[in-house]
Amino acid sequence: MLKRFIAYYKPHKKMFALDMLASLFISLIGMVYPIVTNQMLNDLIPNRLYKQIVIAGAVVLVLYILRMLLRYFVQYYGHLVGVKMQKQMRSDLFAHLEKLPYSFFDNHETGSIMTRLTSDLFEVSELAHHGPENIILSVISIVLSFSYLATINIWLTIIIFVCAPILCFVASLMRKKMRAAFKESRAAVAEINDALESSISGIRVTKAFTNSDKEEEKFEVGNTMFVNARNKAYKAMGIFHSTTTFVTDIFNVIVLLAGGIFLYNEQIVFADYSAFIVSTNLFLGPVTTLINFMEQYQNGVTGFERFLEIIDAVPEKDDEDAEDVDKLEGHIEFKNVTYGYDDESDVLDNVSLNIEKGKTYALVGPSGGGKTTICHLIPHFYNIEQGEIFLDGKEIHKITMESLRRNIGIVQQDVYLFNSSIKENILYGRLDATDEEVYEAAKRANIHDYVMTLENGYDTVVGERGVKLSGGQKQRIAIAGIIALRPDVIIFDESTAMLDPKGRADVLDTIEKLNREYGTTILHITHYMEEAIRADRVIVIDGGKIKLDGTPREVFTHVETVKAAGLDVPQITELMLEARRDGIDLPADALDYMEGADAVEKLLK
Repeated sequence: MLKRFIAYYKPHKKMFALDMLASLFISLIGMVYPIVTNQMLNDLIPNRLYKQIVIAGAVVLVLYILRMLLRYFVQYYGHLVGVKMQKQMRSDLFAHLEKLPYSFFDNHETGSIMTRLTSDLFEVSELAHHGPENIILSVISIVLSFSYLATINIWLTIIIFVCAPILCFVASLMRKKMRAAFKESRAAVAEINDALESSISGIRVTKAFTNSDKEEEKFEVGNTMFVNARNKAYKAMGIFHSTTTFVTDIFNVIVLLAGGIFLYNEQIVFADYSAFIVSTNLFLGPVTTLINFMEQYQNGVTGFERFLEIIDAVPEKDDEDAEDVDKLEGHIEFKNVTYGYDDESDVLDNVSLNIEKGKTYALVGPSGGGKTTICHLIPHFYNIEQGEIFLDGKEIHKITMESLRRNIGIVQQDVYLFNSSIKENILYGRLDATDEEVYEAAKRANIHDYVMTLENGYDTVVGERGVKLSGGQKQRIAIAGIIALRPDVIIFDESTAMLDPKGRADVLDTIEKLNREYGTTILHITHYMEEAIRADRVIVIDGGKIKLDGTPREVFTHVETVKAAGLDVPQITELMLEARRDGIDLPADALDYMEGADAVEKLLK
């Protein structure tokens, strides 16, 4: 871990070296005062050398002015080095997050990730600045001060030096408890951020259901957890500081008693004893600095460990023989595919599908049946456990993820729009699209006319998650982005669920245009049977298995299917009548259902 931490200093090694050099001079200047004090007590004052006394005082003043400037340099540029290191770590972390698979974000909440990007890395940057300064310079100060004190009286110096390991031993015992406490505190902060992110994002839902008391109650759980964690951290810190300070005070008592005995036995003169007392802090000061530094060290190390937890998470990786593809035709094939999230039971169980290029497929069935999972496996968002998935006869693992996803567009039910302009959100589908292509995509998505009524037109900012737009408007902008992308496969994951009947009809018209004009393969997950009826084929998925696969009329003549699909009596009857008119043989239960439906219809009339 230390080697990885040091690597972030390399781009800033020149400034870091100057920072350390300035800190070294600050330490050296700090030794001037006790040396001058010793010289005055032993020579200048007894010999009444007033001129030299004034000169010595002036020299100390000039050096202190220089130390002030050096401290400014260390505080400013030293922290700047830490901030630049923090920036690089944050960039590395964000870039790595972009490469992580869907499964990582399934298991890590946004607030926790945000904590690692912000407050954790702030603590790391503080450690990056103060760590070397405190450790390296304190060690140098201890060595120099020991050497200087030894020139005054070697035996008193040895007494202090022998006591120092006791202080270090006590500090190391306390450090382990403090480290565990601060790590727990970090986790508690992440919990609070998770709660905040969730509550603030859902504030409109909270207000709609007047559940602010419930949200406050949920937040207080995390807030109390934070207080308890900080309580443990501060308790450990309090024990640490009080114990180490007590040991330091004992040192002063030992020096006072030992020096008094030496003075009584005439083993040291009064001037040297006075100078030694004054100079003791030259040795104990750096030792105390190192001890007090432990808190910051624990914060920084804990933050860096949490940083590494994400950096070391395994990113998505193409197979070595994966090829970049320019365009796909859109022929998709599943062969005996089984998949389950984490260690849970399989969501898909030995699924085989053949989706022809340029056709529109409706995926229907109860929630949790596996429809969305199928659509997430096609762009290789997850690795399947067994089986194979092919696009245009090529196994998806043999296609680079970037080129694969470049040819697959997804419109989800819960549309996410960035807090930027309508134009920028449409361009997100294809960043190099021209203005004309953006306008054309918007027209095909039936959103252009509305955009033109806005004061700022395509430069209108949509707000966080598109909050300034209706659900239908957000869907159309998302679809416009997909149209601008011009992918070979488009997946509509219940993208009409939030639209009114006219909005759904507009989207269906758009789907048919894409299919007809571009030959795009379309997968449409839907719970609306009037939408599924317009597809070329309907696939019924339930319990991770393909129950039915055929034309709409072939599929919807199965009574259990249409019942599960939620069609009402007239819709079911009409479907079956059309099937019979087209010469499709209906199963016995369908004929029985039709007779029952006719009776119901008569009663209703």
